[in-house]
Amino acid sequence: MSEEPDVETVGTLLEDPTVRTILTQTSQEPMSATTLSTHCDASQPTVYRRLEDLRECGLLVERTKPDPDGGHHRTVYSTNLERITVDLEGGELTLRIERREDMADRFTDLIEGI
Repeated sequence: MSEEPDVETVGTLLEDPTVRTILTQTSQEPMSATTLSTHCDASQPTVYRRLEDLRECGLLVERTKPDPDGGHHRTVYSTNLERITVDLEGGELTLRIERREDMADRFTDLIEGI
Protein backbone atom coordinates (compact mmCIF):
# COMPACT_ATOMS: atom_id res chain seq x y z
CA MET A 1 0.00 0.00 0.00
CA SER A 2 1.61 3.21 -1.10
CA GLU A 3 -0.81 5.76 0.38
CA GLU A 4 -3.74 5.83 2.76
CA PRO A 5 -7.17 5.16 1.27
CA ASP A 6 -9.67 8.00 1.23
CA VAL A 7 -12.93 8.31 3.16
CA GLU A 8 -15.03 7.26 0.16
CA THR A 9 -13.01 4.09 -0.46
CA VAL A 10 -13.14 2.96 3.16
CA GLY A 11 -16.80 3.95 3.50
CA THR A 12 -17.73 1.93 0.42
CA LEU A 13 -15.83 -1.08 1.75
CA LEU A 14 -17.44 -0.91 5.18
CA GLU A 15 -20.88 -0.63 3.61
CA ASP A 16 -20.48 -4.23 2.38
CA PRO A 17 -21.66 -6.85 4.92
CA THR A 18 -19.11 -9.36 3.54
CA VAL A 19 -16.28 -6.93 4.31
CA ARG A 20 -17.60 -6.31 7.82
CA THR A 21 -17.80 -10.06 8.46
CA ILE A 22 -14.27 -10.60 7.13
CA LEU A 23 -12.92 -7.88 9.42
CA THR A 24 -14.74 -9.10 12.52
CA GLN A 25 -13.90 -12.78 11.93
CA THR A 26 -10.23 -12.19 11.14
CA SER A 27 -9.85 -9.97 14.19
CA GLN A 28 -10.41 -13.10 16.31
CA GLU A 29 -8.04 -15.44 14.45
CA PRO A 30 -6.43 -15.81 11.02
CA MET A 31 -8.73 -17.58 8.55
CA SER A 32 -8.55 -19.04 5.08
CA ALA A 33 -10.70 -17.73 2.24
CA THR A 34 -12.67 -20.99 2.31
CA THR A 35 -13.48 -20.60 6.00
CA LEU A 36 -14.37 -16.94 5.47
CA SER A 37 -16.64 -17.88 2.60
CA THR A 38 -18.62 -20.07 5.00
CA HIS A 39 -18.78 -17.38 7.70
CA CYS A 40 -19.81 -14.73 5.17
CA ASP A 41 -22.31 -16.95 3.36
CA ALA A 42 -20.72 -15.70 0.14
CA SER A 43 -19.04 -17.34 -2.83
CA GLN A 44 -15.28 -17.79 -2.78
CA PRO A 45 -14.78 -15.42 -5.76
CA THR A 46 -16.68 -12.71 -3.84
CA VAL A 47 -14.61 -13.32 -0.72
CA TYR A 48 -11.36 -13.24 -2.70
CA ARG A 49 -12.35 -9.89 -4.27
CA ARG A 50 -13.14 -8.40 -0.86
CA LEU A 51 -9.90 -9.78 0.59
CA GLU A 52 -7.95 -8.09 -2.20
CA ASP A 53 -9.81 -4.80 -1.66
CA LEU A 54 -9.00 -4.93 2.06
CA ARG A 55 -5.35 -5.78 1.38
CA GLU A 56 -5.04 -2.87 -1.07
CA CYS A 57 -6.32 -0.51 1.62
CA GLY A 58 -3.92 -1.96 4.19
CA LEU A 59 -6.72 -3.25 6.42
CA LEU A 60 -5.83 -6.93 6.10
CA VAL A 61 -2.64 -8.97 5.93
CA GLU A 62 -2.04 -12.23 4.12
CA ARG A 63 0.24 -14.89 5.58
CA THR A 64 1.38 -18.33 4.53
CA LYS A 65 0.80 -20.89 7.24
CA PRO A 66 2.58 -24.26 7.06
CA ASP A 67 0.44 -27.36 7.30
CA PRO A 68 2.58 -29.86 9.23
CA ASP A 69 0.20 -32.77 8.56
CA GLY A 70 -0.10 -32.38 4.81
CA GLY A 71 3.36 -31.00 4.14
CA HIS A 72 1.85 -28.12 2.23
CA HIS A 73 0.96 -24.58 3.16
CA ARG A 74 -2.15 -22.47 3.13
CA THR A 75 -2.88 -18.79 2.98
CA VAL A 76 -4.66 -17.20 5.89
CA TYR A 77 -5.85 -13.65 6.40
CA SER A 78 -6.04 -11.49 9.49
CA THR A 79 -6.95 -7.89 10.04
CA ASN A 80 -4.35 -5.47 11.27
CA LEU A 81 -7.04 -2.86 11.85
CA GLU A 82 -7.21 -1.34 15.29
CA ARG A 83 -9.43 1.69 14.69
CA ILE A 84 -10.88 3.85 11.92
CA THR A 85 -11.75 7.42 12.83
CA VAL A 86 -13.54 9.91 10.62
CA ASP A 87 -13.39 13.51 11.79
CA LEU A 88 -15.03 16.65 10.47
CA GLU A 89 -12.35 19.35 10.54
CA GLY A 90 -12.54 22.70 8.81
CA GLY A 91 -15.47 21.64 6.65
CA GLU A 92 -13.73 18.45 5.45
CA LEU A 93 -13.89 14.83 6.44
CA THR A 94 -10.57 13.34 7.44
CA LEU A 95 -9.81 9.66 7.88
CA ARG A 96 -7.34 8.18 10.35
CA ILE A 97 -6.57 4.48 10.33
CA GLU A 98 -4.74 2.90 13.25
CA ARG A 99 -3.24 -0.50 12.61
CA ARG A 100 -1.91 -3.23 14.87
CA GLU A 101 1.62 -4.30 14.28
CA ASP A 102 2.59 -7.78 15.35
CA MET A 103 6.03 -9.20 16.08
CA ALA A 104 6.39 -10.71 12.59
CA ASP A 105 5.75 -7.29 11.02
CA ARG A 106 8.27 -5.64 13.33
CA PHE A 107 10.88 -8.28 12.53
CA THR A 108 10.28 -7.86 8.78
CA ASP A 109 10.63 -4.08 9.10
CA LEU A 110 13.85 -4.53 11.08
CA ILE A 111 15.37 -6.88 8.48
CA GLU A 112 14.28 -4.71 5.55
CA GLY A 113 15.82 -1.69 7.28
CA ILE A 114 19.26 -3.27 7.46
